[in-house]
Amino acid sequence: MVLVNALIGGGRQIATRLLDWPGPLAEASDVVVPRGGSEAVATALVASGVVGDQRLFRLALLIDRDGLLHAGEFAFPAHASLRMVLDILRNARPVEHHVTIPEGRTAAEIATLLDRATALAGPLPAPIPEGTILPETYAYPRGLTRAALVARAQAAMRDALAAAWAGRAPDLPLASPEQAVILASIVEHETARPEERPMVAAVFLNRLREGMRLQADTTVVYAVSDGKSSLARKLTRADLAIDSPYNTYHVPGLPPGPIDSPGLAAILAVLHPAASDALYFVADGSGGHVFARTLDEHNRNVARWRARETP
Repeated sequence: MVLVNALIGGGRQIATRLLDWPGPLAEASDVVVPRGGSEAVATALVASGVVGDQRLFRLALLIDRDGLLHAGEFAFPAHASLRMVLDILRNARPVEHHVTIPEGRTAAEIATLLDRATALAGPLPAPIPEGTILPETYAYPRGLTRAALVARAQAAMRDALAAAWAGRAPDLPLASPEQAVILASIVEHETARPEERPMVAAVFLNRLREGMRLQADTTVVYAVSDGKSSLARKLTRADLAIDSPYNTYHVPGLPPGPIDSPGLAAILAVLHPAASDALYFVADGSGGHVFARTLDEHNRNVARWRARETP
């Protein structure tokens, strides 16, 4: 305390050297600096251990007045000097947090993910329309509202979809970008192998051209699970007979909306499908699929798959 009083009343040379003395922060730390003027800032810095005494911080401000202090969450290195602290508060970018929205998540699952992102603030806009979020990793500062992040992710989807639709292959049996998203949301869940997406997309597009039902298990999962992307059991015959506009075993054409938020790769697969006349596919037992043009060929593939599944 005596040292502080001496510095406040003492010579400028000693006070200037004070700016470069190592600070008390034992290890690097992220600190939320509030709005409210230098007193509020000093209180937060002392409470977090970045600065040892509020009067030292106020003295530093008297010596170095070059710029305004900003509120936000900032990263301070261990033993940051007062000069470093002031530079961070004036010039550093706030700490970035990240939230990753994986491909193929439903609106309900995305809402849960964003609810659990503790650095976000405020409520979610309810409901989030299915298929309107572009899956990717989003960086944001602490305190950004959930509504603002959702709006940003929706704008990213609109921009990506508009560009993809503009460059689509000719003669697709799709009337709008929205229909492309619907089909991409199905393709997203029908194969875990990226290289298979254009082929799976080709099968569904061929079925649309032929007037065949899509018969996509993933749409039934969405119907029977109340909007989830997976089911903790195998589908049953009763599931396949469910009365739902999303049951593509019974309803012709596309379902009325997406069943998840597809990634850009799935959208591009739908808009640039493989050159194939296949109408069927079934798991091959090793994580991929076998494709077929005729029902007879498909039935043989199914028999092989069942033989592999049988213990």
